[in-house]
Amino acid sequence: MTLLIPDIASRFAALTLSHLGREYPFKMDLVLNGPQDARPPREHHPIFHGSFDWHSCVHGWWQVMRLMRLFPDMAQAPAIRARADAMLTPAHVAGERDYLARPMSAGFERPYGWAWLLALHAELDRHDAPWAAALAPLAGDFAARFHAFLPKLTYPLRVGTHYNIAFALIHALDWAQRRDDALVALIRTRALHWFGQDRACQAWEPGGDEFLSPALCEALLMSRILDHAAFAAWFHDFLPVLSRGEPATLFTPATVSDRSDGKIAHLDGLNLSRAWCWRGIAAALGPDDPVSPLAQRAAQAHLDASLPHVAGDYMGEHWLATFALLALE
Repeated sequence: MTLLIPDIASRFAALTLSHLGREYPFKMDLVLNGPQDARPPREHHPIFHGSFDWHSCVHGWWQVMRLMRLFPDMAQAPAIRARADAMLTPAHVAGERDYLARPMSAGFERPYGWAWLLALHAELDRHDAPWAAALAPLAGDFAARFHAFLPKLTYPLRVGTHYNIAFALIHALDWAQRRDDALVALIRTRALHWFGQDRACQAWEPGGDEFLSPALCEALLMSRILDHAAFAAWFHDFLPVLSRGEPATLFTPATVSDRSDGKIAHLDGLNLSRAWCWRGIAAALGPDDPVSPLAQRAAQAHLDASLPHVAGDYMGEHWLATFALLALE
């Protein structure tokens, strides 16, 4: 299995630093309430105005901060630290919060960006620096949005793009387990309600522009909220013929026909996120489960398909290293 080694970590950090503050091109998630809203990205987002879009900038920050912690001697560490000192400040966080308070912003980045902001805050909290304290009010805003949103989400969002609820709840759960017992309980309750009785998943995926596996993200979330025995029982009912290599689509890396097409390039992300899911599922099942070696081989096949393409075109390189980090860890 390919592992996260210092050379790979350094290349990822250098790549992400190259675009973390790159303001243009930038895809705004903005409802114009009047002409006063037609302003440059950095005026709306004092911190997260790089990396093509808000959520990619957020998880780009998560990536470089995590790499700096895991590899404190990397060449990029001083630049990462200096940028964090300059950008992750209470004044800049207040500007990000002001954006959330605007009219028509309740659905901003729901739920993908919400989850990545919580993941970033959780990562910053592992550093001996004031960054986590500065970001805490913004994390609290997004936690409050999860509290309000999850009870009224009648049906789960099973898509393979930013709206996937299982992917978001994996990250939200990681944040909440050290900070918000009520949110942990709510995530568990809603996940069991939506997914607890799922059986014989057909895995009709991938879609043509998906970067997440609805089936595998759901399974990874369930592995986080169920104990070992309960998860194994649920999983083998959910995907009952995996030991025969079916559904074959879950074992087959996606083909990416045009990496300059931002939507089609999502499929490299699918391969990387599937690798992350497969490795997490194998760990949850344990080495004695017959699916575990199949899952490990599937993870490596998906890594091999897309890890060489993390860089090369901005449509992929502004975000793919984050998913590669998830897969390699």
